[in-house]
Amino acid sequence: MSTAPDPVPRPLDHIAERGKDGDPALILRHRTLSWADLRRQVSRMAAWLADAVPEKGARVATWGSKGEATCLLPLAAARAGLVHVPINPLLKRAQVAHILADSGADLLIANAGRTASLEHDDVPTECKIVEEAAFLSGLGGGEGSASLSDLDPHSLAAILYTSGSTGRPKGVMLSHANLWLGAVSVAHYLEMERDDVTLAVLPLSFDYGQNQLLSTWYAGGSVVPLDYLTPRDVIKACARHSITTLAAVPPLWVQLAEQDWSQDAVGTMRRLTNSGGALIEDLVQALRHIFPQAKLFPMYGLTEAFRSTYLDPELVDTHPTSIGKAIPFAEILVIDQDGAAASDGELVHCGPLVAQGYWQDPERTAERFRPAPATSKHGGTAVWSGDTVCRDDDGLLYFVGREDAMIKCAGNRISPQEIEDAARATGLAEEAVAFGVPDPRLGHAIHLIVRGEGGDEALRAALRRELPNFMQPAHIEWVETMPLNPNGKIDRARLKRDAE
Repeated sequence: MSTAPDPVPRPLDHIAERGKDGDPALILRHRTLSWADLRRQVSRMAAWLADAVPEKGARVATWGSKGEATCLLPLAAARAGLVHVPINPLLKRAQVAHILADSGADLLIANAGRTASLEHDDVPTECKIVEEAAFLSGLGGGEGSASLSDLDPHSLAAILYTSGSTGRPKGVMLSHANLWLGAVSVAHYLEMERDDVTLAVLPLSFDYGQNQLLSTWYAGGSVVPLDYLTPRDVIKACARHSITTLAAVPPLWVQLAEQDWSQDAVGTMRRLTNSGGALIEDLVQALRHIFPQAKLFPMYGLTEAFRSTYLDPELVDTHPTSIGKAIPFAEILVIDQDGAAASDGELVHCGPLVAQGYWQDPERTAERFRPAPATSKHGGTAVWSGDTVCRDDDGLLYFVGREDAMIKCAGNRISPQEIEDAARATGLAEEAVAFGVPDPRLGHAIHLIVRGEGGDEALRAALRRELPNFMQPAHIEWVETMPLNPNGKIDRARLKRDAE
């Protein structure tokens, strides 16, 4: 990539022009689309959409597994002047019904099995349903009649709905500029090239997952979409397709690190990326052992601003718990309770990656999207993350905890992550989740849920050696598996809800 990323945003569909005609762009199970094929298919899809939904800015939803339609529709909808609403295939009918109604979708493209699960009242009367197979077969041949769009890059391109683990899903509004510059930024700092092959295992309804496609395509590389059932499926795909780039969230990395990797699955890997939660030191070392030649990129992000920071792979061994520094195009500030710049405080994200707010939700938008602090060079609207971080003397950031997740126990303000890190560091717990439950005497009592082979007495003894008295769990619960939300992250809200 160039020495400095291009800061000029473009309409999202222009990413379809980035690759060379004969090179592979999308490697499906039974078919590979070259870049020339991808361009033709995006044009055909856009022409079909423009005819089916002629109103510019209308919402088009997709609900299906990773495949030709779900991978290409973000570009095709953009070219047709429509707003794409990708729905996580793991969601059930009630959540899908909410997203369709809330977004005001005029069209839903989904496979037959998913459409059959919807009841009559789940789909708004104005929303037309088209089965995915019929959509693809109806595109026809030829070059397609939809040319590159000339849309305002700051117009709305997509609405990404959160998983809904803390209530009904809310839609984050992303512009063409948000998505384009996010792709440029990631492709730049990952140093992606035309010969890169990305295994897309994350949900495409997830900003991190969608960027698997966009950043790779911005670099002119190719993507292998995979809906995996087991970690072995991921390893087999890495070997079969000579994968160079693999992105995952911590629960999946834990599973992958527990597997035996063949040399043909490891040998071509150039980079690993992580977001959606911190990597613990033992896991970092395990991944470094499995992939000695690959660069490891720990990252921090939030859907409302896509991605905020990444840690330079050269610093992973010496600063394994850091979330790094700002990615290109992001201005990251640490602000204290008085609104002043500080070394310890709330992470505030400014710059062109900041989303446009929550769809049809001005109240929650006003809470999270507020004027940038006076110290901001970029100004404008900023995302006030609600996450507490600290910055060291070298400018590296460290995640402390979410303000709404901090445990207030006997007058002490406690980070759940500190307890979780200590539990995992004992070697008795593979995964750990800590939170506070109401207690009439303490305010909150610490509840710790762990997955591992240890026992209560051994874990408690180890924690007594590592943590002060006020950070000792009142309750320890052992589970065989941690529940995951639709984006593959540990479902902390469900664990807490079940414990209260």
